[in-house]
Amino acid sequence: MDGTPLRILLILRAPVGGLFRHVSDLSHELAARGHQIGIVVDKLHTDALSAQRLGELSPLVTLGIHPFAIPRTAGLADLATPLAIRSLADRLKIDVLHGHGAKGGLYARLARIGSRERVALYTPHGGVLNYKPGSPVGAVFRQIERLLMGATDAIIFESAFAHRAYADQIGTPSCPAPVIHNGLMRAEFEPIVPRPDAADFVFIGEFRDVKGITYLLDALVGLRAPDGRPATLAMAGGGPDFEATRARIAELELDERVRLLGVQPARPTLELGRCEVVPSLAESLPYVILEAAAAGRPVIATDVGGVREIFGPTAASLVPAADSAALARAMQTYLDTPRIAEQEAEARLAHIRRGFSVEHMTDSIEALYRRALDARTASRRSFT
Repeated sequence: MDGTPLRILLILRAPVGGLFRHVSDLSHELAARGHQIGIVVDKLHTDALSAQRLGELSPLVTLGIHPFAIPRTAGLADLATPLAIRSLADRLKIDVLHGHGAKGGLYARLARIGSRERVALYTPHGGVLNYKPGSPVGAVFRQIERLLMGATDAIIFESAFAHRAYADQIGTPSCPAPVIHNGLMRAEFEPIVPRPDAADFVFIGEFRDVKGITYLLDALVGLRAPDGRPATLAMAGGGPDFEATRARIAELELDERVRLLGVQPARPTLELGRCEVVPSLAESLPYVILEAAAAGRPVIATDVGGVREIFGPTAASLVPAADSAALARAMQTYLDTPRIAEQEAEARLAHIRRGFSVEHMTDSIEALYRRALDARTASRRSFT
């Protein structure tokens, strides 16, 4: 297909986290290249922050933002909403349906069935891969993935880890399935300098079990700076375990050492700690580490998901997940010898610059859209 602008519908459930960050960045870049973008989002997920985020996208989403019922769990909407999205795609003359996450991917591919022109692509963002092996819901979604392969023109994996996990859990994709890493804007490669009153460490993320917060707090208890001062921590974020985290801080008598900041943007929050700590139990390719690495900040992280791909030449410093003792050792090493962590941060920044820009990400996705459309056209001609 030539360089004609495309009409693209991005489909997701909730405008939160790294998934929405990716959709937002992709929308900005595709719109800047002359493509027309529409977004489908869950009308059941309503809060002030989500409304603000979608409002910021409105000026560049020329095909509109369209709320539909997209529940997290299975239900009747899983039959009705794809039909409604298909009607919307017909009305908007959509070329590309791009689903994000488990539900977005499901609806994009169901909405593509019956169309001879448009294509459906899918980025899991963890999604179905996050279900535990014994989960009945996970088993259903994995089987649906296998059944929908024939309606899938391409699957985009944001990490090699996600690609391997998909192959292990579901099977090798029969469609094109490239790894295209998430990318950062040029401005995000500007260095960040901690404020004079910055804490020793900073955590940025959701307050829920999978983020490993309990292990972080346990690790903090015995940490001391070389001068004997107890180590400090700033924590930004919100989520279902916020109050439980507050209670755990009190139980460990860390009230004077831990600041709870609430939900904050990542880059300004990086100024509030000298070293970021990401103690996650599971991840795909977390933006919170990419952002810190691009800003040249030291990072202590667990060896989960695609984090090793971000750390590149510094991957040897990753710590095992769910191990507060190992995490404490890494944090104490930073307190004792911060210059070593700063040198690692310099090497990590050079690695990130080479392969994690939003321009490179969008180039790759845009080219995949066109290849999928070309393949669809060729297939249609072979039957005429």
